[in-house]
Amino acid sequence: MSEGHSTYTPKSGLGRWVDARMPLPRLVYDSFIAYPVPRNLNYAWTFGGILSIMLVAQILTGVVLAMHYVSDTVLAFNSVEKIVRDVNQGWLLRYLHANGASFFFVAVYIHIFRGLYYGSYKAPRELLWILGCIIYLLMMATAFMGYVLPWGQMSFWGATVITGFFSAIPLVGDWIQQLLLGGFAVDNPTLNRFFALHYLLPFMIAGVVVLHVWALHVTGQNNPTGIEVKSKTDTVAFTPYATVKDALGMVVFLLVYAYFVFYIPNYLGHPDNYIVADPLKTPAHIVPEWYFLPFYAILRAITFNIGPINSKLGGVLAMFGAIAVLFVVPWLDTSKVRSAVYRPWYKLFFWLFAADCILLGWLGSQPAEGVFVAMAQICTLFYFAFFLIVMPVLGLIETPRRLPNSITEAVLEKNKGSGSGHLAGATAAPETKGLAKRIQGILA
Repeated sequence: MSEGHSTYTPKSGLGRWVDARMPLPRLVYDSFIAYPVPRNLNYAWTFGGILSIMLVAQILTGVVLAMHYVSDTVLAFNSVEKIVRDVNQGWLLRYLHANGASFFFVAVYIHIFRGLYYGSYKAPRELLWILGCIIYLLMMATAFMGYVLPWGQMSFWGATVITGFFSAIPLVGDWIQQLLLGGFAVDNPTLNRFFALHYLLPFMIAGVVVLHVWALHVTGQNNPTGIEVKSKTDTVAFTPYATVKDALGMVVFLLVYAYFVFYIPNYLGHPDNYIVADPLKTPAHIVPEWYFLPFYAILRAITFNIGPINSKLGGVLAMFGAIAVLFVVPWLDTSKVRSAVYRPWYKLFFWLFAADCILLGWLGSQPAEGVFVAMAQICTLFYFAFFLIVMPVLGLIETPRRLPNSITEAVLEKNKGSGSGHLAGATAAPETKGLAKRIQGILA
């Protein structure tokens, strides 16, 4: 879709001058205006643009907040309160940044599940998928370190619990933990490290996003049918067709985001984080932010030893394995059909998997006791079974529905199906059809 040399020539004299020395105008034109996209893209494809907007917003608000934040265990909590109370529009910056992290993850989870549903990880888009997984990993690291910075009770104890799991890794675990903490416990060196990394990682994310978009433009976008573009009739120009759809999706998403920022800014946070960190007082129930809860549930689900692997190490391996398995999804799915639209059994298991992830998130917020542990173990088993059993096996035994010959054919079939009711009505009542023709003649 991106083959061949550009034939674009800027219309203005300044544009031609710049283009002759650095072809930035034609790069923008070819990538974001004339770039051909499949004509059947739905609103699930708007989240790529939404994620770009959220990344820019997080970096801008984060840079300004960093100007007022103090990475010192004695001063950090009060510096955040000072930002909210005394800095001009500081409350807005803080709530935009804190809620922006949550909505960033909302968008990325929808983006990931869209890729799983429509098979956007299949050849030739394996590298595109892997780059997306790297972005997700960097996001998780950035969010975890950012959550520690306010130095509230949940920040401190969350950092203590999560970094403590690294000690379960044989041989190098203690060394990794001490490297992260800057010592033997969560203290001032830890806060300094986390602040520095939290500031740095978003720019690394931006760099990988550039590679992600580059890979997308090389291979071209997937679409709801999962069929590759075969002719010009299968595509439309990115502008205005895709940009208008993206703009509408962004507006709706940002309206919901604004509602949280202005009306319920602390809804997605934890009340204990408004209490200054106290190493001598442990909260009754330590939980991470909501976007980590499914993996936290998987971590706690391993309560038994697996041969020489004790339960603590088993939980850590299961948690990291739940993320690592995403990297090999392109090779686990053996089906030659991309889209779940044409795979009835895969569609069923996909929605069960989505429900499983939501249930894991809820279980992660509950105490690790009684029936919650058993439910988490069952959900963890299904999580890994979906990738390691369902995907490989279904691809071999499932009989998919008939695929259209092209994207254009799929669009025409859909339009024909949506208009079939009107056609049937016209056939059943010819007098109505005749009346309609007479009215059209009068209007003409």
